Amino acid sequence: MSTFQAPKGTYDLIPPDSARFLAVREAIAAPLRNSGYGYVETPGFENVELFARGVGESTDIVSKEMYAFETKGGDRLALRPEGTASVLRAALEANLHKAGNLPVKLWYSGSYYRYERPQKGRYRHFSQVGAEAIGAEDPALDAELIILADQAYRSLGLRDFRILLNSLGDQECRPVYRAALQDFLRGLDLDEETLRRAELNPLRVLDDKRPDVQKQLTDAPLLRDYLCDACKAYHEEVRELISAAGVSFEDDPKLVRGLDYYTRTTFEFVHDGLGAQSAVGGGGRYDGLSEMIGGPALPSVGWALGVDRTVLALEAEGVELELPATTSVFAVPLGEEARRVLFAKVTELRKVGVAADFSYGHKGLKGAMKSANRSGARYTIVAGERDLAEGVVQLKDMESGEQSAIGVGEIVAELESRLG
Repeated sequence: MSTFQAPKGTYDLIPPDSARFLAVREAIAAPLRNSGYGYVETPGFENVELFARGVGESTDIVSKEMYAFETKGGDRLALRPEGTASVLRAALEANLHKAGNLPVKLWYSGSYYRYERPQKGRYRHFSQVGAEAIGAEDPALDAELIILADQAYRSLGLRDFRILLNSLGDQECRPVYRAALQDFLRGLDLDEETLRRAELNPLRVLDDKRPDVQKQLTDAPLLRDYLCDACKAYHEEVRELISAAGVSFEDDPKLVRGLDYYTRTTFEFVHDGLGAQSAVGGGGRYDGLSEMIGGPALPSVGWALGVDRTVLALEAEGVELELPATTSVFAVPLGEEARRVLFAKVTELRKVGVAADFSYGHKGLKGAMKSANRSGARYTIVAGERDLAEGVVQLKDMESGEQSAIGVGEIVAELESRLG
């Protein structure tokens, strides 16, 4: 056994389970690629201030969960706890917003890090696929992203998820609501930490999951009652566009999510089969984030979907993904001449797109056939000296057990034909 283990709250992705994670990432990304979103990749760490300004000093992410460190050169950096701030920083740095084609539509996939209490569905290292539409204030963009996420989940076979939707207002109407909420919270029996949070960002208290806090929030003022006419009209158009696309959602007037930069549209995807960690993804509009991190006014919207949580949701529903075979053809050589000939044929098969593997390590026939079985290959090619003297190999169908001789020069064409 190895002396070392994965750090607490992290996990290794290894076959065969890793194939499901790759399939989930691909399924989430596919609708984005078909809708004008280009791929972006950012560093795994950024300047601490990027997250402090953008995500918010008062959030648990920044105040408690961020992995921050100082480099030998004195720079204060942090492992990225979320993707939006990094992607927006990258877009601004590359001046993508000046290319004249707004919105800039980007998608990404990667690992993120938060120092949390590890439990099922919540890790200190986790994987997300995200999408951002930068530089346009349009209800159709908000609707588009919600619809694309719904499409991605349904393409995987998920059915028991719900979309929660709310509006957080804007700089015009939210301050009035903020003041009303703070007045309400000051009259509750809350601990000092929660009261401090209420003064910094009262909306975050609405996101508190503790039952004793939630019980006291039953009569809390709702933001929807304070929305200005512009925010009401914007939100209603988002709702109408989503409904017209046949996507079901639930209005959740207490939905705020855990990041400070959201404005107007906010949404969450939840799955009731995951217990306490029910959110599988979420997002919203963040019209002021660009200015917060030193850029121009660029109204934007985006989401991030958890790959780990999505895999757990699939397990909860008993959904088995149809995964491509890692190996379609397995070659078993018996003797040095057969090794040379079959290795060349395996290389040819791979070049034409056939997944092929080879019996390495000079195994005998029995051991090599065990490897062929374990590989999951549909066909096995077996060749020894007598076969090659006759110019043939033995092709075995691993499902039916049928075996036939085919010419060495016909191997590639025959297998291409059989495998379609």
